Order: sequence, then C-alpha cells, then structure tokens
Amino acid sequence: MRDFYAENGRRHLPWRKTRNPYNILVSEVMLQQTQADRVIPKYVAFMKKFPTVKALASSENKDLLKEWQGLGYNRRALNLKRAAESILTNHKGRFPKTHEDLVELPGVGPATAGDIMAFAYNKPAIVIETNIRTVFIHHYFLGKEKVSDKQIIELVEATLPENEIQDWYYALMDYGTYLKKTLGNNIHRSAHYKKQSPFKGSNRELRSQILKLILEKPRTKAELLKLFDSSVEKNLIALEKEGLIRKKGGKFIS
Repeated sequence: MRDFYAENGRRHLPWRKTRNPYNILVSEVMLQQTQADRVIPKYVAFMKKFPTVKALASSENKDLLKEWQGLGYNRRALNLKRAAESILTNHKGRFPKTHEDLVELPGVGPATAGDIMAFAYNKPAIVIETNIRTVFIHHYFLGKEKVSDKQIIELVEATLPENEIQDWYYALMDYGTYLKKTLGNNIHRSAHYKKQSPFKGSNRELRSQILKLILEKPRTKAELLKLFDSSVEKNLIALEKEGLIRKKGGKFIS
C-alpha cells in the first residue's frame, strides 16, 4: 500500500499539504458528497477569503454563501461558521484537540472529528469513507452484499499503523480511487450505500437557484414567484428557517 502511494499518491490535493485542523475541517466538509477535483478550486478560494477561524467567524453570511456556491448543501457552510464561532467563544480561539471536544462543534459529527484527529493530529482515529470502503470490500468481502461499516471498521483498526496515520489513510483513499477506475465501483455492496438522486430538475436545484438570485440582490416574494412556480413559497420558508435567508424591508436577503 505504501509503495502504491509513493508512486500514485494524490499529493497535489491542497488539504494534504497542511496539518492545520481548521484547513482540514473545511476540506472534509467540502468533500462530503463532492468529488475532490471539484472541491480543489472552491477550497483554494475559500481559504484565501477566510484563512483563519476568526476570519470565518466574523464573516457575513452573504459573503460566506457566495463563496460556497457550487458545492451545494449550504447549511454546511453555516455550520462551519457556527463551529468557528464556538471555537472562539468556548475554546478561546484554540482548535479542540480531542475527539470529545470536536464532536461538540456545530456540524461536526464523529466521522468528521475522526478525520481531524487523523489528518491534523496524526492520531489513530477511525476514518471511513467511500474509497476506504471500496478497498476493504474488494479484498475481504468477495461476493458479499450489505457489508456493514462495523465489519469494515474492525479491519481498519487491525491494519492501522502506529505512525504516519495520515499517509496510511491517504494511501487507502487513493488505492480505492484506483480500484474504482480499473475494476468498477463496488460501493453498492456497502450496507450504507444510498444512491444520490439527480440534482438536475430536483428541489435541491430549485433551492440553489432561489438562493443564488437572493445573493445577487434582495428579492421580494412576488419577484421570485414570477420566475418560479408556486413551490417557491415552501422553499422560501425552509431557507428562512435554516438561516440561509431573512426578510428585511419586505425583501429576502442573505
């Protein structure tokens, strides 16, 4: 595995060139359900705009969501900001260093906390994602369906090295990518596999279009109703409830 990584590792990925936990958090949130090649330019631009926890915590939602455009799932951007605010308020600006403290941050679950522990702090935390699942399903579960993460985690724990945790996981991920390209994707054999519904024509696309227009300039409900069908109303309610937009002077703003 290490030989494979030495020859084929994706060291060009910008988040692999840092051990800053803030950078790792941003990259891990961006990479959720988004391919690495698409994330690269968004990550670089985001880190330039919000280079520190303090810069993100003090950002305007409008600026934050504009920078996030194209990644989808905009609530993740707001959760990142809330996490930054929590670090400043509850941790005196110091990034948490334990799994227990990390999972207390808004939007940071056990999986993301494990990613930060492994990639920022080089701790033997469990990391599991689609490419790692691919590797272990391919080598240890030939012909089996509905392979659970519990089964895979046992193998991850058994094979985890004592040092160079980051590179080990990066090697697994890149090898998983290689397997998909050469042998096909076996991730449907995971018990946790869920096929993502198409974005085109979905309500997610409609929400994205509505938010994009409001980010461009304040809009009234009447203006938006002229551009979309009546379903815009329920989406405006949902977007407002999630904190992505708000009303000011009879218009929706972000």
